[in-house]
Amino acid sequence: MKVDTANILDTLDALETRDPQERERDLMARLPQLIERARSAPGWARILEGVDGAAINSRAALASLPITRKADLKALQKASMPFGGLAVTPVGGLSRVYVSPGPIFDPEGRGEDWWRFARPMYAAGVRAGGLLQNCFSYHFTPAAFMVEGGAARIGCAVIPAGAGQTEMQVQAIADLRPDTYVGTPSFLRIIIEKAREMGADISSMQRALMGAEALPESLRTWFRENGVPHVFQTYASADIGSMAYETATGGVLNPGMVLDEDVVLEIVRPGSGEPVTPGDIGEIVVTLFNTDYPLIRFATGDMSALLVDAEPSRCGRTNSRIRGWLGRADQTTKVRAMFVHPSQVNNIVRRHPGILKARMVVTGRMANDVMTLHCEVATAPDAQQAAAIVESIREVTKLRGEVRFESPGTLADDGKVIEDLRDYS
Repeated sequence: MKVDTANILDTLDALETRDPQERERDLMARLPQLIERARSAPGWARILEGVDGAAINSRAALASLPITRKADLKALQKASMPFGGLAVTPVGGLSRVYVSPGPIFDPEGRGEDWWRFARPMYAAGVRAGGLLQNCFSYHFTPAAFMVEGGAARIGCAVIPAGAGQTEMQVQAIADLRPDTYVGTPSFLRIIIEKAREMGADISSMQRALMGAEALPESLRTWFRENGVPHVFQTYASADIGSMAYETATGGVLNPGMVLDEDVVLEIVRPGSGEPVTPGDIGEIVVTLFNTDYPLIRFATGDMSALLVDAEPSRCGRTNSRIRGWLGRADQTTKVRAMFVHPSQVNNIVRRHPGILKARMVVTGRMANDVMTLHCEVATAPDAQQAAAIVESIREVTKLRGEVRFESPGTLADDGKVIEDLRDYS
């Protein structure tokens, strides 16, 4: 691939502009060492039993290995606390241990920019000497600390705002004049609307790096029309860290999302683990070169597709690109940046014997999600029993939810426990 160097923007390092064949050779050459490193952890030793690590030096060889699913982490971890035997570094050698809803436990090692978040931040325009408002939660989950690590590598300052306290968020922006917002799309919209209500000037915030929720084009346009012209998405998770991110040239977004330099990404047919034809939609499977928490063919449950037959990205980055997040391969979904799992719905049902069958239905538009537990019951519960179910929803999922009662046989017999009916237009 030949890149027009006249159009190359500033990049974080030379890895991003390597010849694609050089990158592929490097990744494949690193696979055998990754396999051997992973097998020092008991969980990977079991999963990779009988595998000749030296022979795993191509994508075809990698595709012969078993899939490990994100959806299985809870059971794996319950059987072998805290990380299911998948972490190489002992707990005492880590910097942090996170607790995501489920619960699922995620480690963070002690290396610089451990989550590799500097790349998406740099591509979004974050630079040394800048100031950003970090509105990801600092409570139990790692997103805020991903930003902290990336900011430290780049050399910019961070306002550790977290989520909530909207008036204080607006006041901090108005007084401290950060140039960048990092957080969820829905919370930025709330901040902008609150600033308008307060008559506050938050015009210093010219760019935003979004994650943890879908960003429909209608909402991106809304941000541009309301004072934030440069809006970027990043694709990351609590177990993998950064996987892909958007770039721009001359203020115009480039197609797709560029892959991180330390992942091998496959798109596979959901349920089979077999790679699909390049360009087809399938489930994202990631192999991660991480010395503390190596992941081998880790199925995320997210759907995407490789961008094929496209012109080289005008930003100069030469890695493969994906189309972005295209939905879930399983029923786990995100509501207000938190994962909701089918096992959590079953947990709620077990707490209330009067529920015969239940389905969690998510409706509404972006920044206004509504989560309702539809319950088949023989006899409609009284107000106190209904309130108890609502409290169980909050306690188990850490999110507000409503309850709706249905007659037996009302819910479809299709095996769905969670149904996403949100309007993403």
